[in-house]
Amino acid sequence: MRDLVEIGMGREARRAYDLGQIEIVPSRRTRSSKAVSTAWQLDAYRFDIPLVTHPTDAVVSPSSAVRVSELGGLAVLNAEGLWARHGDAEGALARVVEAATGDEPDTALALLQELHQAPIQPDLIAEALRPLRDGSHTVAARVSPQRARELTPALLAAGVELLVVQGTIVSAEHVSDGEPLNLKDFIADLDVPVVAGGVGDYRTALHLMRTGAAGVIVGYGQSTATTTDEVLGVGVPMATAIVDAAAARRDYLDETGGRYVHVIADGGIGTSGDIARAVACGADAVMLGEQLAEATEAPAGGLYWTSSAAHPSLPRSEVTGLGRSGRALEQVLFGPTDSPYGTTNLFGALRRAMAKTGYSDLKEFQRVGLNLRT
Repeated sequence: MRDLVEIGMGREARRAYDLGQIEIVPSRRTRSSKAVSTAWQLDAYRFDIPLVTHPTDAVVSPSSAVRVSELGGLAVLNAEGLWARHGDAEGALARVVEAATGDEPDTALALLQELHQAPIQPDLIAEALRPLRDGSHTVAARVSPQRARELTPALLAAGVELLVVQGTIVSAEHVSDGEPLNLKDFIADLDVPVVAGGVGDYRTALHLMRTGAAGVIVGYGQSTATTTDEVLGVGVPMATAIVDAAAARRDYLDETGGRYVHVIADGGIGTSGDIARAVACGADAVMLGEQLAEATEAPAGGLYWTSSAAHPSLPRSEVTGLGRSGRALEQVLFGPTDSPYGTTNLFGALRRAMAKTGYSDLKEFQRVGLNLRT
């Protein structure tokens, strides 16, 4: 039953919950963390940890993408970002870092907008993806719904094996002044799996699953850098959104007689405990950006923003200065750590949470009991 609350005469709103309001309930058994698997598989591609990188230039460069893949995650390069527009993308990033850390940090956003006015060049996309392709890593790239039809042929020619169609809010059919993007027809014409999102409710998640998407992104990358709620008034309480998408996945599984669509949680995740809660609510993987920005391999020197920061007329992300932690990406993901706050050893902590509650793999852990914190 939907939890509706009257907010005024004749108007109701649904009560929804963030991950921080959810607690995981231990079961009657525990197990050794060595007997726990955090592996998951999306279509034909297997990953050791349920990590998908948020496709932002602040975190994902050609070299950092390779490192994420070496450590067992899925790195997604932004095919509309700086590496697709500038031959010297590192130099362009250095200019952003200099602006953000200088006397007038507010100029960094305007600079990002300016840098993204340069045209996208297919040869630069191919060059950016080459280290992944040459290293036999899974090659994944993100496009917006508005440019998916335009850029996908070049991405496929560059060796993309997994396509991410991601915007702040994505529907099964994107209506525009020109020909709308019908995701069902678009996906049917492709030979590679497509992950699409973000969504925040059951109905939209189910509609995206019916397009043939291999995965659905829940959320819009909510973090300290995002301003979507302030700009658009749109909010996605992640615990409820993930549970709703998992319900859509279950109904779609019954509807199709066994086709499983992965749910990827993007946003509202600050600590390793939030990762565990997201999986417990039904996510197959989490999309992380801000949590990785402090690693020594992150290309923006400890700064973070999402791709919506570069929108030419309505940016919905700021450039946030997190600073370098001095920790390598491997330590951020697997430890060891001297921090007791869940910001390092993210997936070692997930493994421990699964072990402490007696579950051996991610699919089992999705059935763990939950409490609501009052």
